[in-house]
This record gives sequence, C-alpha cells and structure tokens, in this order.
Amino acid sequence: MPDSTMPDSTNATPIAQPTAPDKHPLGSRAKVLLTSVFGPYAVDDGAGSRLINPMELYHNQVTRVQQAYSLRTFQRSWGLMLIQVNLEAPTTLLDFPSEKRFLQEIKENDYDVVGISSIQTNLIKVRKMCRMIRKHLPNATIVIGGHIGNFPGLDQFCDYDHVVRGDGICWMRDFLGQDTQTPLKHPQVIANIGSRMMGINLKNHPGDIAATLIPSAGCPMGCNFCSTSAMFGGKGKYVKFFETGQQLFDIMCQLEKTLDTRAFFVMDENFLVDKKRALGLLELMQKHNKPWSLYLFSSANILKQYTMEQLVALGVSWVWMGLEGKSSQYTKLAGTDTFSLVKELQSHGIRVLGSSIIGLEEHTPENIDEAIDHAVAHNSEFHQFMLYTPIPGTPLYAEHEAKGTLLDRSEISIPDIHGQLRFNFHHPNIKDGQETEFLLRAFHRDFDVNGPSAIRIIRTTLRTWERYKNHPDARIRARFSEEAASLPVKYSGVLWATERAYEDKPRIAKMCSQLLDDIHELYGAKSRHAAPIVGRYILKRLRDEQARLADGWTYEPPTYYETNVDDGPTNATRVEGAATT
Repeated sequence: MPDSTMPDSTNATPIAQPTAPDKHPLGSRAKVLLTSVFGPYAVDDGAGSRLINPMELYHNQVTRVQQAYSLRTFQRSWGLMLIQVNLEAPTTLLDFPSEKRFLQEIKENDYDVVGISSIQTNLIKVRKMCRMIRKHLPNATIVIGGHIGNFPGLDQFCDYDHVVRGDGICWMRDFLGQDTQTPLKHPQVIANIGSRMMGINLKNHPGDIAATLIPSAGCPMGCNFCSTSAMFGGKGKYVKFFETGQQLFDIMCQLEKTLDTRAFFVMDENFLVDKKRALGLLELMQKHNKPWSLYLFSSANILKQYTMEQLVALGVSWVWMGLEGKSSQYTKLAGTDTFSLVKELQSHGIRVLGSSIIGLEEHTPENIDEAIDHAVAHNSEFHQFMLYTPIPGTPLYAEHEAKGTLLDRSEISIPDIHGQLRFNFHHPNIKDGQETEFLLRAFHRDFDVNGPSAIRIIRTTLRTWERYKNHPDARIRARFSEEAASLPVKYSGVLWATERAYEDKPRIAKMCSQLLDDIHELYGAKSRHAAPIVGRYILKRLRDEQARLADGWTYEPPTYYETNVDDGPTNATRVEGAATT
C-alpha cells in the first residue's frame, strides 16, 4: 500500500516535459494522422475486442447490469483532440474508425507521421495497424501513445518508431520542430456522444450537453494500482496544461459560447488538488455571474479541504470519488467517514459516483459480502466496481512481478486484462475464477438495493431543489433551477414508468411512488397531468429497449474525421481550439 503522505496543492508538482529523441526532417510541414484503434468494440473477436469491455465508460464499469436503465454514452478521444489543435502541422484525426475505414485512409492519403493512441487491452489492434501502416505508408513514422506506452516489451509486439509516455502535446510539438512553450489551445468538444437511457436518446439533458474541460493529466495521489498516475509521473506529480483559474475561465467562456452550454465535464483525475487554481476560477465565476455546473473527479481527502459553500458556489454538481473498499488503507481516504461525506455531498446537490474495488488483498470468500454491502450502503447515484488489477507499468504490477504472483501470458489473454472479468494475478484468498461472480454480485446488489441510477439522480435533484430554490445568491439559484427543470414533466414520467416496471419489487416501486408524490406536492397539477402521459411513452420505450437488449443489441460510437487546416482531406470537418488569453 502507498505510504501516508498525501499530496495537496502545495506539494503536488508538474513533471518535466518529455522531448522527442530526434526531429522529423519535415518539421511542421509533415502531414500527420492521429487515430484511435479500429472498431467494432462491443464484440468478441480475434482482434481483441470484447463484448464485456465495450467502448462505453458507464455501461462497461458503472451501470453494467442496469439493463435498459444503463446510461449508454461515448466519449471522444480527448487526448488526440488536444494534440491536434496544438500542432502547426496539418493534422487529421480519425476517431473510432472501422478497420476498413482506417485502411482506406492510409491507402488514399500520404501521411508522414501516424500517431496511434490506445489502452493496453487493444495491443492486438495496435500491432495490426502498425503492420498496415508499414505496408501502405512505408516511409511514415509511427508514434504510439496512451496507456499502451507503459506495456513492458512493447517493441516485441509492435513495429513502431517512437513511443510517448506522458504529455503527447509537448512530445509531438518537439518532434515536429514547434516551440513547446507556445500557449496551449483547448479542443471544443461535447463531453458525451449518443447518450441514451431507458430507450430514449438524451438531448438537452444536464451532463449530456456538457463541454469537456481538460485542465491537467495524471493524478498526484499515486495509488499503486493507477495506470494514469504511473503514466504521468506517479505519486506527487502530474501534467498541468493550464496553470491558473483565469486561463480556465477564458476557455470556459469560449466553450460556453461556441457549444451553447453552461456545464463542464472536467477531465482531470483530481482537479481540486490545485486549490489556488480552483478558487481563482470560483472568484471569476462569482465576479462575472456564471451559473456553471462542473462534473469532476476528486479524492475524498481533497474534497474535505473545501467547505460545502465553496463546492456549491464553484458549481460542483457531480463527483466521481474513490471509495475503494472497507478497511482500505489508501491514503486518499485516510481518516474520512465516506458515508457521512457522500450523504453531505448529496444534500447539497452534488451527485456521487462512488468507486469500489473487488479483490483487495484482505478480501476473502467469507468477507466479500460484507465488503459489497459496505459499498452499496453508500447509496451513491452511480457506483463503479472494478477488480483489483495490476496493470503493467504500475507499482502494483511491479510488486506482483517481484513476488512472482502474476499470471503467465499463457494463462490469460492481454485483451482480458481490463478489470471487468478476471484477475491477472494469483490472489491469496480468492481462487478458481471466483472473482468474476463476486464482481457481478456487487453490481447486482447495488442495483437491487438502491434501484436504477436514474431514480437516484431524481431523488437528489428534488431534495436539493427544495433546499436551494430560495437561496439568496441568484447565481446559485439559477444553476439549481436549471438542474430541476426536468422534475415536473420528464422526471415525473420516469418515476411513473419505473413504478410500474418494478411492480414485482415493492420496495423500489414504493420509493418511486413516494418521490412522485413529493414532486406532485411541489408542482401540483402540472406534474400530476404530465406523469401518466409522459410515463406511458417512457414505459413503452423502456420495454422496447429491454427486448432489443435481450436480442443481443450492442452500441458502437460513430466515426469522426477532422482536420486542423482549411485544405485538409476531403470530407474532413475543420476544427479549431479555444485559445487562452
């Protein structure tokens, strides 16, 4: 386990910028292709895709067993987008291509540099893409980045020229002879793509229309299992793209205008760790009367460094927080009563996505139910469950490698090391694949006990609107009013439909009925009239979606084709970044 030193905004430091070993001879005249690995993703195939590990963050790891209630959504390859808008070289981005579409791109266009971003489970796809590039673009330089960069012996699997570990923007700028100190631009991108729940496409829905904001990369907490922290320097270090609250405020103003949104998904492993930057942003939000909502990640001990008044004023509306497990020794939880913290956050309108680990060293078949019940008792709006997994490149992996407890590669396939199926090491107490059932048990118990996440969100939204609807600060009232706008019609319909869908589970049905009664008391005839009308429509869509899922329906992201120059490839969408001042 990590030691007891907890980094904060005073001792968490940015890491040194990575540099390329040499420069490309064409410099910024080089034609660059950036690409994610090819799909499809939600299938079992020889290329390493897995049905159990789709390209859907929530349905993969959070709402996995919630059936038609599962949040289905995709996120863009933000790292590649961030690199693209910060290169002077003509750069094309191909995001979520099929294998056929990727092959077409490299056959029909002449690129000098091809950059591939991937996680480690997609090693087979990266290897195949490298072979295709060598065949059709024999003179191109192949650069590999992302989490796969930490894979040991990567050069034995893939024929590439360079691997980038850490800040790809700085590395690519240096490789192409560009000034690495030029102020960064920020990509303009909506956080979620194709969101749907209960068989309904979500439009103009809080969270779905949020812009992505990327202040930093890495996490200074340095948990020994965290591949992101390891990739960006480990404990106490991270990459800070934007130093000040003023820089973030300027970017957010541009995103608000161009994307027509007042919500921001903050893609930063621990945004609040830089308290000076966060409070600087808060000061500007107050000065310019910005009722923005922030969806962010944070560790429990960092959250406790702020008052609830500060978090509410900053617009924190949703937080992804590690709970790890009962008796966890991870320092980001040290001395924290997570039950009280979650309850307090929810009472102030901050929805919680709790994250718990199955298969910690102390877990056994005898105590696993106690550990699961501990997690479920938090009653967070969402709950992620992951298997304890030593990912190559992390301190945890090194520990198991030194002890000789890792599974041999003949015992487990690389595409199956993703934390949602089985261990890749010999657990001291859990044997013979028991972990697979334990993980599913955790998901099912959370769903059975706490009901669909959609209902939990409605509960928190209602309770906090009742608390904040008369708040003296008009800016704060405006934010909560916007979040509560769906209560009298849309959310009433959801509750009406779910009450009937759960007739065989009286406790969940009663919870929906009571929430609906509370909404009726608040909104009167408006919600009483809307609930059955909207509810019948939702119930039909819900049942249709359940039938589609039973028939094996899967969900895949669309392909994106973008360029950063006016004379880029035909049919590519022109993109620009939001510049800092």
